[in-house]
Amino acid sequence: MEAVMNSIPVKLSASAIAEVKRLLEKDGAARPLRVGVKGGGCSGMTYVMEFDEAKEGDQHFEIDGIHLVMNKSHELYLLGMEVDFGSGLNDRGFVFRNPNASSTCGCGTSFSV
Repeated sequence: MEAVMNSIPVKLSASAIAEVKRLLEKDGAARPLRVGVKGGGCSGMTYVMEFDEAKEGDQHFEIDGIHLVMNKSHELYLLGMEVDFGSGLNDRGFVFRNPNASSTCGCGTSFSV
């Protein structure tokens, strides 16, 4: 495994950290959390957030004991992004706040730059 980087391009809010830890505990797996992007969605790119194995070329980060991996080329799209978790009736789930997005779709899971 690569060394953990000091500069973390993505932030997780306290509620996102709590939810990721809950999911890790429920899953029982020790796989890192992958944060990234892929083509698709109604605005051109979609966020990726899943438990996955580290791959060659990944950057490694740690936030409050959570091991994150991200393809180095995705940093351009995600630098400064904050992931939050809403637990209310109208905003349940992970929310992505990306300062690099020039537009986002109504559901907030896809964007364009």
